[in-house]
Amino acid sequence: MSGVRVAGTGLTPFGNAPERTSRDLFAEATQTAFEESGVPRADVEAVFYGNFMGELAEHQGHQGPLMAEAAGVQAPATRYESACASSGMAIRDAVMRVRNGEHDVVLVGGAERMTNLGTAGATEALAIAADDLWEVRAGMTFPGAYALMAQAYFDEFGGGREDLANVAVKNHDNALTNEKAQYQKAISVEEALDAPTVSSPLGLYDSCPLSDGAAALVLTSEEYADEHDLDAPVAITGTGQGGDRMALHDRDHLARSPAARDAGAEAYADAGVDASDVDLAEVHDCFTIAEVLAIEALDLAQIGEGISAARDGRTTADGDVPINLSGGLKAKGHPVGATGASQIAEVTKLLAGTHPNSEHVADATTGLAHNAGGTVASATVHVLEVME
Repeated sequence: MSGVRVAGTGLTPFGNAPERTSRDLFAEATQTAFEESGVPRADVEAVFYGNFMGELAEHQGHQGPLMAEAAGVQAPATRYESACASSGMAIRDAVMRVRNGEHDVVLVGGAERMTNLGTAGATEALAIAADDLWEVRAGMTFPGAYALMAQAYFDEFGGGREDLANVAVKNHDNALTNEKAQYQKAISVEEALDAPTVSSPLGLYDSCPLSDGAAALVLTSEEYADEHDLDAPVAITGTGQGGDRMALHDRDHLARSPAARDAGAEAYADAGVDASDVDLAEVHDCFTIAEVLAIEALDLAQIGEGISAARDGRTTADGDVPINLSGGLKAKGHPVGATGASQIAEVTKLLAGTHPNSEHVADATTGLAHNAGGTVASATVHVLEVME
């Protein structure tokens, strides 16, 4: 099987841009990715595109060919939908297609337009990633769902709101130097604790924002990269996918993330590494408790100890394993269809030494990207490594 190199990455700023369409955002991200890669658009053999709520936010389905056109590419195009893990799924499929020799060059990414719906409209749209029959009709929203998970964690392992506040403070600090981040401002633990409650025990600063944005990647086979002398030192060496029951009440544990654990185990085995090899990770922190559950599921923290990792400095920029050096979904933003691809872009730049926060991980050779859908009923994990 061929290795898969990340030849180019592109990100729009994440934030509030209700006047911009998804095709406009994706066109910008792909332009940057192609310029960075040096790969001609004519060499792209397939497009893999992640989007969650296009029908609701823009009355637009059938987005694969639309986004290929926006990118200036004439190639077969497919849209992937798996809630907030949409572009993570697109990347997984793209990686496998390049590996098996079907393609040498692919364009993969995602975009989402959300803020034009307003807070109430976007909350309603996001809710369709939950079980409509048993959760949504009963009034469940994702802040409420993650609040239940947080309380279940506190009940089983201890910890409290101040521990979660430290996660938010860490990720806001990391976003300060990220020009693409939605929130480039520091917060204090006290500010996080004093902020309005969204769904107890979660407050405003425990929650990611609504975001518009896009991300794009040009992936090539190792052979193509060598033949065309591309500057592409980072490879995706491991990919994994996991799943769980949709509704929270059907799960064995609320304070566990088996989909992430399964995806991580598969990705580690695929890459031939384990958690001890990981130098940095971007994990899906749609809420602060989600980061805690993710790092435990990925064996980056022991079960029951993830809650104190940020407070103790183990996951800060200069900690043992820095988590979300981009600012994470919490501060960088979360245009849901773009998030998985944006995580790969951030890890690639961190490993390549071209990210504003690369100085904190100057010797890093292995990174991880974890993308989750809904209350982690679906998840992908990718391992990235610097190739000699």
